[in-house]
Amino acid sequence: MSSQTPAPAAPTEHRILRRAEVEAKTGFKRAHIYSLMKKGRFPRALRLGVRAVGWDSVEIDQWIADRLKQRA
Repeated sequence: MSSQTPAPAAPTEHRILRRAEVEAKTGFKRAHIYSLMKKGRFPRALRLGVRAVGWDSVEIDQWIADRLKQRA
């Protein structure tokens, strides 16, 4: 009798997504993303420089997964 143990989950790679990538993943435009952030309903952007921001890819993916769970 062999017992199979599940393989450990692959570590999730954290990447910084720029706004265009976040827009493509969510289907939202800049104004809507910032509106949701202001209301605390979207992951906060990370300041990368004076005029650059990005989002943690894992946080965005989790946010999308949470929205899909709510729909089910």
